Amino acid sequence: MKQLTAFVANHKQDKRYGIFAVCSAHPLVLEAAIRHALDARTLLLIEATSNQVDQYGGYTGMTPADFCHFVQQLADKHHFPHDQLILGGDHLGPNRWQTQPAAEAMEKADELIRRYVAAGFKKIHLDCSMSCADDPVPLNDAIVAERAARLARIAEQTCIAQFGVSDLAYVIGTEVPVPGGAHETLHTLTVTTPQAAKATLETHRRAFEQQGLNDLWPRVMGLVVQPGVEFDHTQVIDYQPAQSRALSQMIEMSDTMVFEAHSTDYQTPYALQQLVQHHFAILKVGPALTFALREALFSLAAIERELLPAHRCSDLREVVENVMRAHPEHWQQHYHGRHEALRLARSYSYSDRIRYYWPDSDIDNAYCRLVNNLANEVIPLPLISQYLPLQYMRIREGLLAATPHELMIDHIQDVLRQYHAACRGTVASI
Repeated sequence: MKQLTAFVANHKQDKRYGIFAVCSAHPLVLEAAIRHALDARTLLLIEATSNQVDQYGGYTGMTPADFCHFVQQLADKHHFPHDQLILGGDHLGPNRWQTQPAAEAMEKADELIRRYVAAGFKKIHLDCSMSCADDPVPLNDAIVAERAARLARIAEQTCIAQFGVSDLAYVIGTEVPVPGGAHETLHTLTVTTPQAAKATLETHRRAFEQQGLNDLWPRVMGLVVQPGVEFDHTQVIDYQPAQSRALSQMIEMSDTMVFEAHSTDYQTPYALQQLVQHHFAILKVGPALTFALREALFSLAAIERELLPAHRCSDLREVVENVMRAHPEHWQQHYHGRHEALRLARSYSYSDRIRYYWPDSDIDNAYCRLVNNLANEVIPLPLISQYLPLQYMRIREGLLAATPHELMIDHIQDVLRQYHAACRGTVASI
């Protein structure tokens, strides 16, 4: 896609220039992102992961075609032009099928790639770094690259068959720890070495060459590395430029490639700005957006408790807690400790495992009741000041309506504003 290759060229001319990817399938997060991009008059990059969306529906219940249609409908609703919208696929490979033998897992990954490309996804992250049931642990670079090249070949064939030409842009490599935040408490984090980054590039280049994909290589726009940023349940490891200086300098040798930084959620605005200027020019953000949504919802639930008698309240927080305890499959492998620690993690962890539960019918009913309750009330400004102080200031300035929907959207956009500012080399406005 020309917009992505142009972005890389722009960054090479001005290192303050970056782009961020919204990695979420939640309708409110996507609405917030679409409306922010419309107001800012920028491109919007939205990505689905192989866990969220696959040929069987993923945990969202959506296939790649479903997700594409869903996002485009939202864009149409808010009059956002399709030519400013870019869809990406994240960690596409055998990730979902690691418990199966490699041959079976890769056959499913083949079909995953076909479905993503045929649906219109243009930014393709090839990630075959995970070991399958009969693989050694860890996989060596040659196997990872060989499998990625196999998927790239299928992607190219599918794109040409579907659209007459291949305009795909690729990202290769992976980060450590695993996608979506570390599972365990972090104490130290190893930054990718320049030698490891070069080895990843070289093995992939050779593997692509062996598949007859020499012409594709200039469209490999990004390399995923670990710049030293991560978060776990209660802490954030902040970017330390000195630790990644050699890595940052290494990518300057390429005219067509930048680094892609995953797990940048919860970094400070200044750290995000530094990441972009040090060539980690593609910033991924996901859990921080649904974390902000949860903050807004819990704040609205607190306001509801202040305004209405108990029997009329949605009891959103209690419903969420009860559902998560009754169905612990999305958090029990991630959160550890005694009863009180688990209770706090379920609601407040940076890892935000709560995001998997918003589609639950009981939780959705409580959410709808909360929003309807507050939509029918005049929310006193002092209560908004108490629970959503940044939104209060915008209401006072006449920039925001004091409705539950607009309060949620704006609170999510507080995160998006930080990323937008970082990708323009400016300071986020509060």
